Amino acid sequence: MDQIQQLLDKNTTINNLNLFHRGVCHQKTQVLAEALKINTTLTTLCLASNQIGDQGAQALAEALKINTTLAILNLASNLIGDQGAQALAEALKINTALTTLDLGINQIGNQGAKALAEVLKMNTTLTTLCVWCNQICHQGAKALAEALKMNTTLTRLNVCGNQIDHQGAQALAEVLKTNTTLITLDVRGNRIGNQGTQALAEALKINTTLIEFYLQDNQIDDQGAQALAESLKMNTTLTTLNIWGNIWGNQIGNQGAQALGEALKINTTLSLINLQDNQIGDQGAQALAEALKINTTLTTLELNYNRISDQGAHALAETLKINTTLTTLGVRVNQIGNTGAHDLVEALKINTTLTILNVDDNRVNDLYIIAKIKQQLEINHINKKRLRCLQILCLEKLKELNRISEIKSLNPIIYDSCLMKY
Repeated sequence: MDQIQQLLDKNTTINNLNLFHRGVCHQKTQVLAEALKINTTLTTLCLASNQIGDQGAQALAEALKINTTLAILNLASNLIGDQGAQALAEALKINTALTTLDLGINQIGNQGAKALAEVLKMNTTLTTLCVWCNQICHQGAKALAEALKMNTTLTRLNVCGNQIDHQGAQALAEVLKTNTTLITLDVRGNRIGNQGTQALAEALKINTTLIEFYLQDNQIDDQGAQALAESLKMNTTLTTLNIWGNIWGNQIGNQGAQALGEALKINTTLSLINLQDNQIGDQGAQALAEALKINTTLTTLELNYNRISDQGAHALAETLKINTTLTTLGVRVNQIGNTGAHDLVEALKINTTLTILNVDDNRVNDLYIIAKIKQQLEINHINKKRLRCLQILCLEKLKELNRISEIKSLNPIIYDSCLMKY
């Protein structure tokens, strides 16, 4: 640690320091903190998976009051409790450089969450706050929600793996109705349930900024899924929705999948939906397949671990013959046999856009069929690359002729996708 201190004291070029799982205790952290008071080049510091505790966090907090360059600080898995979180919060009332703070897998409870919430009311630089896998209940969630009514800079909030129930979810829902900066909200692995999900779904009907929403493992069933489906019919900004379940988590069933399928016939912004491990079965798969005959924006559909058999696979295959936007389809660990896999192969002879199809751990034992799926996907992948190269060449030629703006007026979607690669 003395060598690191000397390095930070004298070096004027190092900007990233990774001390992940290096046995750093609070005494060593104090040495590091002293160096940070002087250093003017370090922008990223990772101390994840150490044992700095509250004392180490307090030492770093003192350094943050002086340091003007550190932007990213990762303190995940460090035995930090409320006292450490409170010290860091006090520092952020002064610090104007830090943009990302990761305090995941610690021992922070409601008091620590409340301290962080208070600083969010005045801090204008922090854009990402991660307090995942701590001990935060609905009281802490309510405090964070109140802060977000005033904060105008935070864009990502991760509170997954805590003990937030429907009351905490309702508080977050209320703030989503007015907040205009948050783009990612991660509440996976809490206890939100249908009641909390319904409140969040109502907020999504009004919210115009949230892009990514993670609800995995929250005891949501078909009622919660139906509420989310209704919101998707109105929401115009959400692109990613994860309601992956497990044995103790979400089980939306075929009725929930059918409701989401109806929503996808109307929604025009969602590009990824993860319904893995939700017991949707063949009926749910069929409903989603029908939706994708109409939907033109979804690019990724995850249906792994869903008890889908040949009947569901056949419905998905028929859709692939028509759909031209889906690029990733996950159906691993289902009950699809050779018949269903053969239907998928036949669909891939027509489909030119799907590049990822995972059928592992099903009931497919025909090696020829498995090989054909891989072959067809590789053809699509190669053709996709060729198309992008052609698009770039076309843009270069149009730019040379000073006519690049013409494609924008003819087809803005193609223009934007090409320009990203140009």
